[in-house]
Amino acid sequence: MNLRKLLIAASASTFALLGPATIAQNAPVPVIKAEPIAPAPVAAKPALWKVSDKDTTIYLFGTVHLLPKGIEWYNGKLQTAFERSQELVTEIPEVSDGESISMMLKHGTLPPGQTLRDGMSLEEKAKFEAAMTSLGLPVSAFDRYKPWFAAVAIATLPLQKSGYSLDSGVENQLGKRNKALGRPRTGLETLDFQLGIFNGLKPEDQKRYLFEVIDGIPEIKPQIDKMVAAWAKGDAKGLAALMNAETDDPVLWEALLTNRNRNWSVWIDNRLDQPGVVFVAVGAGHLGGKDSVQSFLAKSGIKAVRVQ
Repeated sequence: MNLRKLLIAASASTFALLGPATIAQNAPVPVIKAEPIAPAPVAAKPALWKVSDKDTTIYLFGTVHLLPKGIEWYNGKLQTAFERSQELVTEIPEVSDGESISMMLKHGTLPPGQTLRDGMSLEEKAKFEAAMTSLGLPVSAFDRYKPWFAAVAIATLPLQKSGYSLDSGVENQLGKRNKALGRPRTGLETLDFQLGIFNGLKPEDQKRYLFEVIDGIPEIKPQIDKMVAAWAKGDAKGLAALMNAETDDPVLWEALLTNRNRNWSVWIDNRLDQPGVVFVAVGAGHLGGKDSVQSFLAKSGIKAVRVQ
């Protein structure tokens, strides 16, 4: 399973913002305790871009929604850019647990009388149940839920176990700092829209995605570790190379990244018509590789300049 698909699943902002505890309230999925680790602090310099005109500056920062402890990324030009900004814009705005749960159940729950495993062949069911057992989960844990929900939730579990957390994630940290500064935070999308993207996939595409995640379980942490290492070094080319590897699922990629990046580039173009300084923070996968936000901006004649 290539890194792009793993990133879609394991780093999906929807599930990062919901958090494992919120998910566990509505599905019999245990909140996994991280293995004891005491990492030495790592000084990181993740990439930062900006687009600007005479009276507007928009910073573009690629985030990692879940991070291990010990990565010190809030520094340097990134810190300066954030603190001089007047508004934080993330993929979705901050939402309450109640709203998150409501939207999750609306989009992720199967109709009454249906279960996830009902739609599987005997071979698929055996593979799925073996994967659940290997993760320490009951085989019925996701029976109430659609394949896309199970795919994204399953992909986060190895990361939780190895010490990755929402609390250490970039959006969480930026959100806290932004709130302390008393500044507005808005979203490029709504939670309802983002969940609807997954829910809008055809059932066969959802199931294929689920089994691609299951097949890739052993690769999840090593691949995300590679992505985080490239991100922390500000290695935009290295991250792009990882993101461009083996793009063999055009349906999924178009729905979850290409279309959204195109839409966000239009938002940025329009936002340049208003004066001010804006800090846009979206998943790092959207700012690297083929069909990145910057590539769509370039097609409109807007150049994104590397700041850090």
